[in-house]
Amino acid sequence: MKKILLLAAGIFLSLSSFAQTIHIVAAENFYGELAKEIGGKNVAVTSIISNPDADPHMFTTSPSTIKAISNAQIIIYNGADYDDWMKQILANVDSKKTIIINVADLMQIKAGANPHIWYKPETFPTVAKQLAVEINKLSPATAASVNKNVAEFITENNKVQQLITVNNKKYVGTPVTATEPVFGYMSDALGLTMFGQDFQWKIMNDSEPTPKMVAAYEARLSNKQVKVLFYNNQVSDSVTKNILNLAQDNSIPVVGVTETMPQNVTVNQWLSNEITATAKALAISSAKK
Repeated sequence: MKKILLLAAGIFLSLSSFAQTIHIVAAENFYGELAKEIGGKNVAVTSIISNPDADPHMFTTSPSTIKAISNAQIIIYNGADYDDWMKQILANVDSKKTIIINVADLMQIKAGANPHIWYKPETFPTVAKQLAVEINKLSPATAASVNKNVAEFITENNKVQQLITVNNKKYVGTPVTATEPVFGYMSDALGLTMFGQDFQWKIMNDSEPTPKMVAAYEARLSNKQVKVLFYNNQVSDSVTKNILNLAQDNSIPVVGVTETMPQNVTVNQWLSNEITATAKALAISSAKK
């Protein structure tokens, strides 16, 4: 009888060890939210950049960041030189003991390309599936619930993909511009024609656009050659504020986009909201013809 009890206890302890909470750290909160949606109650997630009102480019590491990273079993970061501060942190992480997901590498996005890859329609489904694989490696006992979460996420994301397809058919070729290339991948997916990209990259890299760039950019707005302005709500200065005012003065609809996910929404809700706002702005512009 004692042997049976000891065996049962051993099995219980073994299963319990497989079902332990997995600690995940995400450099950006949209990857953190995705980890929560996929891992569910099986994970504890810390997002390093999480304030939707703050400029993510102004982030600096802190002792709390280092502590969170040191306890992580899975680390997710954007890569493509977007969160370059992660390199210094990861230099002290044992990659043999910690699973590291570089989203840019996963999506085959090279350094120097547009780093805002979370707006690329394929990114979140791909990362969701990869997260499930890694979580299931660490906790096989919870695989059923994790796989269920992935399936539900993909089902909801399919609605996002359908929304992209519908609006692409309506607005393909529509000329637009932006203060930064934040929404670039989604704009491409929607079939929009983006102007002023040289100006946008200057702003993104915190460098001064040439007078020629500024003049050409402003002329498109003044002459109403573009139908929508995508404005980075989190990063603004005197140049971008002037651009915003110029768009408003010329009755060009403005769509605010962010580099940090708003609170209290799911990933798919966030993407749907951004696409819906874009569609409304395009509809307003179309009605003015």
